[in-house]
Amino acid sequence: MSTDGDTGHRDGDAAAQAPATGDALPGAAPQPAAAPDGRPAFRRYRHPAAGWGAAASVGRALARQGELLDGPRAIMKMNHENGGFDCPGCAWPDDTKGLHLDICENGIKHVTWEMTRKRVDRDFFAAHSVTELSGWSDFALEDQGRLTEPMVYDAASDHYVPITWADAFALFGRTVRALDDPNRAAYYTSGRLGNEATFLYQLMARELGTNNLPDCSNMCHEASGRALTAALGTGKGTVDLGDWEATDALFVLGVNAASNAPRMLTALAAAYRRGAQIVHVNPLVEAAATRTIVPHEFTDMALAKSTPTGTLDLQVRIGGDMALLRGMSKAVFELAAVDPKALDAEFVERHTSGFAEYRALCERTPWPRIEEQSGLTRADIRAAAQVYRDADRSIFSWCLGITQHEHGVDTVREIVNLLLLRGNLGREGAGPSPVRGHSNVQGNRTCGIDHRPGAAFLDRLAAVCGIDPPRAPGLDTVRTLEAMHRGEVKVFVGMGGNFARAAPDTAYTFAGLRACDLTVQVSTKLNRSHLVHGRQALILPCLGRTEKDERPGGVQSTSVEDSMSMVHLSVGMKRPASPHLLSEPAIIAGLARAALPDSATAWEWYVEDYDRIRDTMAKVLDGFEDFNRRVRLPLGFRIRQPARELIFHTPSGRAEFSTAALPDVRPAPGTLSLGTMRSHDQWNTTIYSEDDRYRGVRNLRTLVFMNPEDMGERGLDPFDPVDITSTAGDGSTRTLEGYLAIPYGIPRGCAAGYMPEMNVLCAIGDRSTQSDQPIMKHLKVTVTPRATAGGGEQAR
Repeated sequence: MSTDGDTGHRDGDAAAQAPATGDALPGAAPQPAAAPDGRPAFRRYRHPAAGWGAAASVGRALARQGELLDGPRAIMKMNHENGGFDCPGCAWPDDTKGLHLDICENGIKHVTWEMTRKRVDRDFFAAHSVTELSGWSDFALEDQGRLTEPMVYDAASDHYVPITWADAFALFGRTVRALDDPNRAAYYTSGRLGNEATFLYQLMARELGTNNLPDCSNMCHEASGRALTAALGTGKGTVDLGDWEATDALFVLGVNAASNAPRMLTALAAAYRRGAQIVHVNPLVEAAATRTIVPHEFTDMALAKSTPTGTLDLQVRIGGDMALLRGMSKAVFELAAVDPKALDAEFVERHTSGFAEYRALCERTPWPRIEEQSGLTRADIRAAAQVYRDADRSIFSWCLGITQHEHGVDTVREIVNLLLLRGNLGREGAGPSPVRGHSNVQGNRTCGIDHRPGAAFLDRLAAVCGIDPPRAPGLDTVRTLEAMHRGEVKVFVGMGGNFARAAPDTAYTFAGLRACDLTVQVSTKLNRSHLVHGRQALILPCLGRTEKDERPGGVQSTSVEDSMSMVHLSVGMKRPASPHLLSEPAIIAGLARAALPDSATAWEWYVEDYDRIRDTMAKVLDGFEDFNRRVRLPLGFRIRQPARELIFHTPSGRAEFSTAALPDVRPAPGTLSLGTMRSHDQWNTTIYSEDDRYRGVRNLRTLVFMNPEDMGERGLDPFDPVDITSTAGDGSTRTLEGYLAIPYGIPRGCAAGYMPEMNVLCAIGDRSTQSDQPIMKHLKVTVTPRATAGGGEQAR
């Protein structure tokens, strides 16, 4: 960050207060309500990541939710083996050495948000119509508390009203059975859903006859899975926490770890202490690239002693990561001319394919083009390459800053190319390590949530479960929305999450959901997706991760898979928020029986005891053999990764180099490349406050971070109101009005702002041709002084 000092909004400017409206305009996205405790302000954050800032934030979160007793008890159970529950936040792996405080600030916020004593019951819905609630901010909706019983939308009164579970299931069953084609329904999954519920959910969809299983991964790490599968024959990373503890160099690309995977800070601090090099690649220098005080290191907390978490920062232009990686490879080849050990020739010869073609590509890619596209100097890139050359073992880790681009697949493959040059695969301390977001998003895909399932999986599912699953590919997230607009998808089931706010092109998404005959949302708290609904709508409240799940077979456990392929059990500790809540497996079983009354699948028997589900999963899923025994081992078990053993399920039987051309990522004159991101005080679409502590922002979300020189070029001062207009590939435009410009340390030609508010700028057609992901990290925008009074959005 390059802007110092304390900047507050000028008195008397109406833009100081963000609009408090929600869905006030037809199809419009909600704006956050103005924070109650002051005007927007910006001041550079100079403290270590985590540390006492995190401790104070946790204390406020516990007090705000009234969980001063149960909150600390939950902290002592979260991410613990043998009877603990898995944090419902990120998918960073749990400590393997018995750490008792394997927690983070945002995980605790997430848990206390779920454990709140506030309730959204029938009296609440009787007092507030859907039209009224549509004007509330996203924060205000979720802050009302936990849902308590099933509700159905009553169009005559414009209110949700109570419905029994039996009647809710019957409504779903009647509607689905009346469809003339099972592909008229789509079954969306959020990354929170546990493995057992995931398996039942995909089984229900496929027994009904569809592979329409869109999921949040379609918007996040689809590019990673496709790239790694093409290069290595596996869609996952190959490293584990032990590798992070042994590596000599960590390259962290497109990750805001201090907010999105805060427990990574422990690994970064430990790596620095043992002398490892840590290179951060990001358009913004985020808090995790500076220094930290790890809260469970009590001596450091007492002494306020921080540890650096990086040794080199490279601020690439938005989309310039691939050029940086290509330049590093080019530099390695140049080093090899005088240093034979710069390349691992034996590894390349024995285990790879396409090396000669890749070498020729790097050698003919000129340095000026690499510098131009990366936004970095040749010296910067060679410095990173020297770090890579000097390290015996290297790990490359990345997140959505890499994947949410047109060329996301090519960039991940470029990471693999670079790893292969020095044999950084199949040995301790080396390999690719994608940072998955939600706590079980990787497990969802492993357990069958895939709109393009493989034949081998479907064959096993058919043989074990006695169904005839469809073989044609289904719809992903974007194609589901397009099918809604064509009238081809009439029923939408959202299993967790907040689909209406997570998806791109907000107005388009809202219109698609409203065109459905029935929308079903399985949720813990009220959110926007309950208010943007079909002609009929159900809200089905479920247990949270922290709550006890009592079934006829006793208190149940569910399993999750972290981002490093470890599978372990999670057991809730708290009495449910309402006696009328059901678990996700029980809800799925009820929906399935209502839609498939003659099904031979033993839905009710399965959900009496989840061990029964796991026994079936063990027969269907690769790597889950002896599931019930292995998942109860200390720390659970790790799913086999053939590429880690240098077994490559690729056409050549080897790791494959790729030879993609460098894309032109420079913004056109007068435009900026804008990337959307989360604030520190949010988790996915859940907003905890209007603050973004690590970036120095208070009381403001409707902002755009800009390079100070880009602001000066446009005649903008700090906190000036601006209009942001994106231009889609088809030429259509979308505008957010009245946002506030904040000067920030970001490369020229680049800008950034918060999702989900800025999702409106990403057109439904602006998706990668490689991964089908919306390109939310690379929008083409113009930023101009505000043209009209007020704030909001419009599309043309």
